[in-house]
Amino acid sequence: MRVLVVKDEESLAEAIGAGLRRDAVTAETARDGREALAKLRLGGYDVLVLDRDLPGLHGDEVCRQVIGQRLLTRVLMLTSPGTVHHRPDAPGPGPGLGLGLGLGADDYLTKPFTHEELLARILALGRRPRPVPAPVIAHAGVTVDTARGLAARDGRPLALSHTELGVLEVLLRARGAVVSGDDLIEEVWEEHTSYRTNAVRVTLGTLRAKLGDPPLIETVPGAGYRMTGGPDGGDG
Repeated sequence: MRVLVVKDEESLAEAIGAGLRRDAVTAETARDGREALAKLRLGGYDVLVLDRDLPGLHGDEVCRQVIGQRLLTRVLMLTSPGTVHHRPDAPGPGPGLGLGLGLGADDYLTKPFTHEELLARILALGRRPRPVPAPVIAHAGVTVDTARGLAARDGRPLALSHTELGVLEVLLRARGAVVSGDDLIEEVWEEHTSYRTNAVRVTLGTLRAKLGDPPLIETVPGAGYRMTGGPDGGDG
């Protein structure tokens, strides 16, 4: 099971992550909502442990975007004491919906909590079946049929290698968010790949050439790569 813990207090987030790893749960951390959404767009997380009281992008908005963008993860909200009861500004007609449940969160846990309770909630959510990703991803005229391993641009078939197809799929699923070279390596390449940074640059070069003009993959200096070219066509 793979879990993403989102909390702005880095030491506490790392402590939660370390505790989960001791119980054989693969746990990663994010310090704010925007970092969390970027990681989630790459996929692969079974459960999102989301602190509701995040600065900047509030936990409620992160949850709203997770549901709206159909990011395939279960959401466990961490909420402060005193917010269990219904508030006038909380969405929905009854108690508890102001904790993110009315936005689509799967469960909530009130702070402070024990490690055992957190682990039990995570394992319970992880046992629920996850939605199946849509087999076709589309953006700016580019389509990837993940079930058949086929790609096209504006109806023109693209003869992509397995690695090029994997990179394109990761960038498309990111929906315009920046994907780092390290994230591409983790998602697409085998662990034993030599000269992996150079492999990313070479693969991006051949992929861009095959996609043709106008360019759709932008290099963000010091950060990574992202898809451009207009509004996201969504999964279909």
